[in-house]
Amino acid sequence: MSVPASAESATSGSSTIVLFHSVCGLRPAVHADADRLRAAGHEVIVPDLFGGRTADSVADGIVIKDEIGKEELLRRAVAAAAPHSDRGLVYAGYSFGGAVAQNLALGDEKARGLLLMHGTSDIADDASVDDLPVQLHVADPDPFEPHDWLNAWYLRMRRAGADVEVYRYAGAGHLFTDPGLPDHDAEAAESAWKVALGFLADLPERD
Repeated sequence: MSVPASAESATSGSSTIVLFHSVCGLRPAVHADADRLRAAGHEVIVPDLFGGRTADSVADGIVIKDEIGKEELLRRAVAAAAPHSDRGLVYAGYSFGGAVAQNLALGDEKARGLLLMHGTSDIADDASVDDLPVQLHVADPDPFEPHDWLNAWYLRMRRAGADVEVYRYAGAGHLFTDPGLPDHDAEAAESAWKVALGFLADLPERD
């Protein structure tokens, strides 16, 4: 596993990225990050899985998520990504949205990459990918992503065939990239996005 380090800004390579919001919904920070990605030359699709509802805390967001239901949220995510999947998507997301992105990426043989902010998901025993580039940025410690879980996740993802990098941010809150939430850590957020932009710029083309 890796420690945050400096990275070059994205100057080459472009992708079509589907960016899934956290359990707090499609907040302004998600749009700001999408604009950051567009400024780096990427096309960004930003689905609203909560139908306009947002929350100012993880606890309130979980209430919205549970009201809509896991199956309906996954249906909405697939519906948002499917029209673009032939391009070879990069799946990205925050926390709950990262879990959604991971599930879709592992089921899409044309996926070009997986960028996870703050969250992961379980991995099926028969999951298999062909050197899928995966990068995770997560607080350290994170109450929703404990060390034992992350270590097991990393090993399972590697076993599935992914090329995985993990960046941990000591002392940051869970959703540290959102300036409008108590978890925000400006230094960690800028470091994460600098590394993430380098990751996206270097993604190889996939057949």
